[in-house]
Amino acid sequence: MNLALFDLDNTLIAGDSDVEWPRFLIKQGLLDADVYHARNDAFYEQYKAGTLDIHEFLEFALTPLARFDRARLDALHAQYMEEHIKPIIPQKARDLLAAHKADGDVVMIITATNRFVTGPIARELGVEHLIAVELEEDGNGNFTGRPTGVPSFQSGKITRLEAWLAERGESLASYDKVFFYSDSRNDLPLLEKVTHPVAVDPDEVLRATAEERGWPVITLRD
Repeated sequence: MNLALFDLDNTLIAGDSDVEWPRFLIKQGLLDADVYHARNDAFYEQYKAGTLDIHEFLEFALTPLARFDRARLDALHAQYMEEHIKPIIPQKARDLLAAHKADGDVVMIITATNRFVTGPIARELGVEHLIAVELEEDGNGNFTGRPTGVPSFQSGKITRLEAWLAERGESLASYDKVFFYSDSRNDLPLLEKVTHPVAVDPDEVLRATAEERGWPVITLRD
């Protein structure tokens, strides 16, 4: 049996769900455009440069979730999916996922974006297993605006994946092949751990690394 791991943002979708979510909230008049566009764009540039402080970013990114109850958030997310996410899911991404599932592989999305944003996207893509940033909830099931556990970012993806495998009584060695598809230099720690790393529409650093090491470089953009 094989394990097929996929980054989400700019890999399976032609954009970043953690950038699109505040853009959607701004469009709804629920966030201050001047404040959030500037800070979100700055964080995104840090992410692309490999210099993002994940804890500082999460403090910023998760705060809006605490402003609304879950029913309101779920309704907003359904609209967000229709307007911002479904239009940027390439058919090639759906086809690649389907090919791995047809081969009987265990398929997982592993992302540094939080579970609230990414859970419905994983379901839309037909992916059962998801590792994402986990969110703290209060006694009523509403979000506090704080993360819990290890963020699934950079080497944290390895930590979270190994914990998930251990819960199943497995390790990476339990699988004949372990694929990991990603666009980002931030995923180099996990790309270097798997047997079959694949660069997908990669940034400059990942492209150079992939070419140097002979990793496949593919595009999933339609």
